[in-house]
Amino acid sequence: MTLLEELKLLLEKDERLVSEGKLLKNRIVELALKLDKDLVKLLLSNERVKEHFFTEVDKILVFDKEKFMKFVDNKEFLPDSYTAFKQNIIGLIDQYGRYFKSIPWNEVVLAWPYKDCILEGGQEKSDEKRKEIFHNEILAPDEIDRLLEPKVFTNFKKIDANGEHKVKEIKSTDNLIIKGNNLLVLHSLKKRFTGKVKLIYIDPPYNTGSDEFKYNDSFNHSTWLTFIKNRLEVVKELLRENGVIFVQMAQSPTTLNESPELGYLLVLMDEIFGRKNYLTTIIWKKKGNPSNTEKNIGTITESILMYAKNIDKVDLNLLFYKRRYKYEDEGGPYNLEKPIKTDEGTYQRDTMKYEIINTSTNKEILPPQGKRWTVGKNKMEILMQDGKIVFKQGEVFIKKYEIDYLRGSAKLFPNLLVNHGSLKSAKNELANLGFEREGFESPKPEILMKTLIEMVTSKREIVLDFYLGSGTTCAVAHKMERQYVGVEQMEYVKSLTVERMKKVLYGEQGGVSKLVNWGGGGDFICLELMGLNEKFIDKIQFAKNDEELMKIWKEMKEHAFLSYKIEPKDIDKNIEEFKDLSFENQKRFLIEILDKNEIYVNYSEIEDVLYNIDNITKKLNVSFYSVENRGN
Repeated sequence: MTLLEELKLLLEKDERLVSEGKLLKNRIVELALKLDKDLVKLLLSNERVKEHFFTEVDKILVFDKEKFMKFVDNKEFLPDSYTAFKQNIIGLIDQYGRYFKSIPWNEVVLAWPYKDCILEGGQEKSDEKRKEIFHNEILAPDEIDRLLEPKVFTNFKKIDANGEHKVKEIKSTDNLIIKGNNLLVLHSLKKRFTGKVKLIYIDPPYNTGSDEFKYNDSFNHSTWLTFIKNRLEVVKELLRENGVIFVQMAQSPTTLNESPELGYLLVLMDEIFGRKNYLTTIIWKKKGNPSNTEKNIGTITESILMYAKNIDKVDLNLLFYKRRYKYEDEGGPYNLEKPIKTDEGTYQRDTMKYEIINTSTNKEILPPQGKRWTVGKNKMEILMQDGKIVFKQGEVFIKKYEIDYLRGSAKLFPNLLVNHGSLKSAKNELANLGFEREGFESPKPEILMKTLIEMVTSKREIVLDFYLGSGTTCAVAHKMERQYVGVEQMEYVKSLTVERMKKVLYGEQGGVSKLVNWGGGGDFICLELMGLNEKFIDKIQFAKNDEELMKIWKEMKEHAFLSYKIEPKDIDKNIEEFKDLSFENQKRFLIEILDKNEIYVNYSEIEDVLYNIDNITKKLNVSFYSVENRGN
């Protein structure tokens, strides 16, 4: 018996190290690192193992844990292990894989379990909780290649102010809104958009425990990091050399049992984009008052990490940061409150200065000679928090208020965005468009997105958001005449996101419409990934009786991709038990056994008769993937 075989048999005696008859490599290494007494005692019980992994020093046996871990790390020991990051430990390591606490200062990267894996992340409903399959980059190259191959798109629609139309071709300048798993869509976008995107903005799930990230309970933190890493690596390829990415995150969670991801994300982005390409962290004030929190510290801001593809190429659009407040003229004298004297006998510093513009003439109304319009700090803050003005002071009635940024030179963007809308104003924007105010948990206000787009892009440059949500990014990009690509895999993309974009085409006047003189027009193309199993899900959901479900099951056995855990013959053997289930539970069962990680058709298989793809869809996919490579 080899040492390897002998060690495996020995370790199997410790029930902590075994699950479903298999040794847990990560658990073995974790306990070895901790010098777990029971593990050490077990190893000492075998003379051959003791001789190999223990050294006698002054008649004391010393456990050589580094030698032990190298042995366990050998591919011959549990070669089917998921990952080379064995311990359930998250921390900083150097380029040699040594944890930071044990080495002198060096360049560091973040390490975590499953870092060397691909996680698909195919959630389509906010309440859907999935156990994802991790594909190891070294051990499962075939599975990964198939997973990330370009996919077939279907259900193409061109939408403009006159309605929906058939799509004849996909031009290089078309705006796109795509439904489907964003990791797979991003890989499908590589041929068309590599090196062409000027701005990427995402507002991903924050993994606070209360958001939409509901994956893999045992390694939730590690799963989230893998989930984000997979996507950031591919979008880096899509950015232009002078492109910029914004990633928005919560400052901190609100409950004691949640952990913040912001710091880990910063280190991860350092690794992917390079520390030198970090531009800043923008702080956005999302609300005026803190919510109830178990931590007794209420967070009212969110962070937006800003990285360049190549900081030497970035040239931001500098603005003359001057505010203009427009109002509707009510007539009469225009006297605002006088500056307040302080105890020192000097005038209090004006906290805000502004111009009063008559909107009918677009000319400034000047104050009396030697005077200027000022307003007290508290009143101005309230005015800005509300996002609109209805306030009266003296003889002046300011009815409407908008911020207008005037272009100029030598003025920088601040990284503190205090007066850029709020969560409340963003929900109001949706409500004013006819959508349910509380129907979307965390929309972003249009003025925030306008600032980011204006900072980085010029007209007709490409903006990408692959967590499109309620559609704010694309709505503002459209109004500002930028080309855009929006990706959303959640099911509300059709009922909320696309419907909101239609209203933009019709010329809705919410959000930043007046600031950018938006009057409507333009178009975009909707498309979605073609599903392998999606047609079966639809058939199951619309089935009316048991008989229809049985017909669907027969078809699934022939053509569907079922979970690897399911043997159709086993179901057939127990078909009477299936029939005893309620009709709804029968539906639920059939949907559950469909393999969620084999759900889309690869473009390389578009001619396969099994998928019965029509000629128009084939033609449009050829048009999508054969786009000419434009310069940057």
